[in-house]
This record gives sequence, structure tokens and C-alpha cells, in this order.
Amino acid sequence: MTEASLLQRDRSLTVGEIAALTGAKPRREADLHRRISGVAALDRATPDDLAFLANAKYADEAAHSDAGACLTSERLADAVPPRMALLVVREPYHAFVEVAQTLYPEALRPSSMFGASGIASGAFVHPDARMESGVTIDPGAVIGPGAEIGSGTVIGPAAVVGPHVCIGRDCAIGAHVTLAHALIGDRVIIHPGAAIGQDGFGFIMGPSGHRKVPQIGRVIIQDDVEIGAGTMIDRGANRDTVIGEGTKIDNQVQIGHNTQIGRHCVLVAQTGISGSVTVEDFVVLAARVGVINHITIGEGAQIAAQGNPWTDVPPGARFGGSPAKPMRRWLREVAMIERMTADGGKPPPDDVDQ
Repeated sequence: MTEASLLQRDRSLTVGEIAALTGAKPRREADLHRRISGVAALDRATPDDLAFLANAKYADEAAHSDAGACLTSERLADAVPPRMALLVVREPYHAFVEVAQTLYPEALRPSSMFGASGIASGAFVHPDARMESGVTIDPGAVIGPGAEIGSGTVIGPAAVVGPHVCIGRDCAIGAHVTLAHALIGDRVIIHPGAAIGQDGFGFIMGPSGHRKVPQIGRVIIQDDVEIGAGTMIDRGANRDTVIGEGTKIDNQVQIGHNTQIGRHCVLVAQTGISGSVTVEDFVVLAARVGVINHITIGEGAQIAAQGNPWTDVPPGARFGGSPAKPMRRWLREVAMIERMTADGGKPPPDDVDQ
């Protein structure tokens, strides 16, 4: 197979239609009737593809690209060769994504891996489970008693939906996902291998051993959340673990019991959040951030990769390091250590910037 993508392309757009869709301005008498059927990176594009140029670093790739059309900014327009239809727009990458969503709508949400609809032979559905019309269940999936699944939802192969779990409409539950003690909203995507609603890590430690603390809460996942492959979200111990509307969680993230994640947060790969943490709306935690228990990360705050906040983080702050501290201070400390080791202890200049 020579196709660069396994996704079906069932439509195309003219350059003029792309301009209308994105608000881009055609330049150099671009052929508005030229048809574009795919999107691709500059170095992989064919004459049927749309590419984008948003960074001067890739100007040389643009010069040698075979793309049929290119979205770029006013500043980089001269880097696009005359053979391409030139479309100038303020945010080229955003416009490129808009076109990609239009050409590849099936890439926005996983579909049945068995290519089927309805309940496949080999799925195990308890007679007390309740499902609306239009639910798809792939082979090997297990649906427990009292579970409820909304219309348009797809349950992947070997996924397990535990007793009394509720899943909303138009969700995609990937292969080998395990859901227990959970309420799932609408349009939620959970990628393969995620585990939601298992016991939180709660024990009373003592000289004679460790006593298990009963975990009696739930996991509540609100609308439009996406959860990456291999991510684990523990149910609450004595209150619910909550993932707010629109939050996006990467692969291999761990979220402890009782934690409250706000709306439209971004949690990047291998981040670990301890129990009883509050993460307010629009927070970004970069890769491998580690958060100790019982602290609050304020609205709009950002923690740099491998940062470890040990105290509350104010709203809108940018922190980094371990223990995490304001970004400017952390970078000055890093610069100071580098200067001390390189220059025999001389302090760094006072104007170290972010």
C-alpha cells in the first residue's frame, strides 16, 4: 500500500473553497479551481495536497515541496514557490487544521475497529444493561449489569464497561479500556488501554501492616473530554474524582483519587497527579509533571516539563523546576549554576530573561 494514510478520502476541495473556509487570501493569481484532496507535511506533499508554512525554519522545505497549495503568513509568503497556489492567512496552522477536519472527518473520533454497527457477535452484554439505538459494540467487549450507553457510542474490542457505568452519546471507548464506578458525558474519547474508576491508592500505614482505606467515590468525566492510551484515573475515596469539560489528557497519565481537574485543561504524557489535588480551569501541565497531594494549581497556570509543584500555584503563573517555582526565578537559578561551574563561581547577569 502506497497511500500515506489509511483514512478514506471521500471528498476534495477547490483552492477557492479552502480560501472561503479559512478566510485566507489567494495571492499570485492562484488557480481557485484547482482541486485539493488531502493534507500533508511540506516534505511529503503531492500536487493533490495542501501544506502549510508557519515557521521560517521550514522555508527550504517549502522551496522544494511538491504541494499543490500552501497556507502561510504574510511574513513567509515569499518563501512559497510560484508553482503552488499561495493562500495567506494570519494563523496558517489553525487554517490547515480546519481543512484537515473537513477532508478527514472520520479522524476526529475513532470508529469501530471491527468495521461493524450494532452489537457484534462475540460481545458479552448483560441482559440488565440498557442501550439507546445506534450503539456499536465490537467483539470481546463486556457490558456489565445496569450499565447505560447512549446513542452513537462505540465500544471497542475487549473493552469492559462495569456495572452501573453510564456512558453518554457519541462517545468512543477504545480497545481494552476498563470503566468502573464511572459516569461519562457526551462526545468523550477514551483511547485504548485506559483504566478509569479503579481503586485509589489509599492505605493507613502501621508497624503491623497497611490497612486498606475503602474507596467509595466515583469518576465523573464531563462532556468533550479526551483521554489518551494507557492513562489511569482512580475513583474517589470519599468524594468523586472529576475531569472537567473539554479537558485533554495525553497518554500514560496518572490521576489520583479525589482529584478535581477543571475545564479545558491540558495534561501531557507521563504526568502524575496525587490524590486530593485541585487543578483549576485552563491549566497546562507539560510532560512528566509530578504534583503532590492536597495542593491547588490556579486557573490558567502552566507547569513546565518535569516540574514538581510542592505548594499551591497562583492563577496564571508559569512555574518550572523541582520544587517548582516561578519560571523567571527557576531559569536564573539554572543560569547561576551553569555560570558557577563554567566560570569559577561568577554570578550570572541580572537580566536573564524567560
